Amino acid sequence: MMLCTLLAYIDRQTLAVLSPTILADTHLSAERYAEALTFFSIAYMIANPLWGSVLDYVGLRAGMLAGVAIWTAASVSHAWVAGFLGFAVARTILGVGEGAAFPGAFKTAMESLPDDKQSRGMALGYSGASLGNLITPFLVIPIALRFGWRSAFLVTGGFGALWLMLWWGIARPPLLRPAPRGALKFLWPNLLDRRAWLVMATFGLGGFGLGIVLYLAPLYLNRALHFTQAELPLALLMPSIGYTGGYYFWGWIADGYVGSDLRRATRVFLLLTVLALPPALVPYAGPLPVIALFFWAVFVADGFIMTALRVGARIYPPEQSAVVGGIGSGAWSAVLAAALPLYGRWFDLEWYGVTFLSMALLPAAGTLVWLALSRTKIAVQAPKPAEQPTGD
Repeated sequence: MMLCTLLAYIDRQTLAVLSPTILADTHLSAERYAEALTFFSIAYMIANPLWGSVLDYVGLRAGMLAGVAIWTAASVSHAWVAGFLGFAVARTILGVGEGAAFPGAFKTAMESLPDDKQSRGMALGYSGASLGNLITPFLVIPIALRFGWRSAFLVTGGFGALWLMLWWGIARPPLLRPAPRGALKFLWPNLLDRRAWLVMATFGLGGFGLGIVLYLAPLYLNRALHFTQAELPLALLMPSIGYTGGYYFWGWIADGYVGSDLRRATRVFLLLTVLALPPALVPYAGPLPVIALFFWAVFVADGFIMTALRVGARIYPPEQSAVVGGIGSGAWSAVLAAALPLYGRWFDLEWYGVTFLSMALLPAAGTLVWLALSRTKIAVQAPKPAEQPTGD
């Protein structure tokens, strides 16, 4: 599953990493580019809870085969895109397929690990995303510079085909549980259920800075600080390390400190809210401080994400484990879908100050929702020892 989320982020980030070259070649504005990303975010928002339900019903083996096959085809299709409409369609289908990745990683950790190691298991599964973000510039930029940006999408599609063959060969009982029996039920977030809002607000709003750094940092470094396409891999290295390290550090905190104690989760969210503020200084800093602030932004966003998932795992029943992951990722994508067109317009106008100030303040809104809704007692599921997977 770590390789799965790594693949997801290679396919997702190839467009972002190559955005300076692609926008110059296709004559897209930053606003239109951000709108194309919004199509992905909307599809991803809807697909996450849907895939959560599908994976809880059909099991991980069949569900992940379908999800990765869909997004691999979508990723390859970018190689033949020539304008906004093509990018919008390709990003939409990519978002539909990639909606399976994080519910699948969450479900794997919840089913296969004891309670005191589940968050670190989530961190391992989710860390493929940060590793993908780390290696994508070093992988796709040399290909794009030598063979053209379209060739990069063909290469990443080949990685998807390799993953599908690997998964087909090893993802079977007893390594995975057999698919459950029963009727398929699509479990959408119940907006009258405060448990859903607790997960959605802390994951979606708290983790917002992660999305902005992932999607817009290459463009900011290129336009505001004049980094060339060839210089971006090293410039993006430090934020990617923060992304990777953040998952493991905050996963350890979630297991060892938060556990099933919602009062401790409150303390962590309050701390993270304060820690999210420094990236507001990005427009006033030089190249090295900016890179350090991007590192810090994704590191802190990981804290919101891992703590939100730890809470979700304890306030929802175990049979809805994949749905919890889908609710969180879907909310994160919804916030980005709403914000990216506006942020793209601000980038075209070079309004970087308001962009990064709002990015730094938005996590506070998630914490306020948490404080308001967690004041009344919430039932917490008793932790259960992990069962050994068995075949049928």
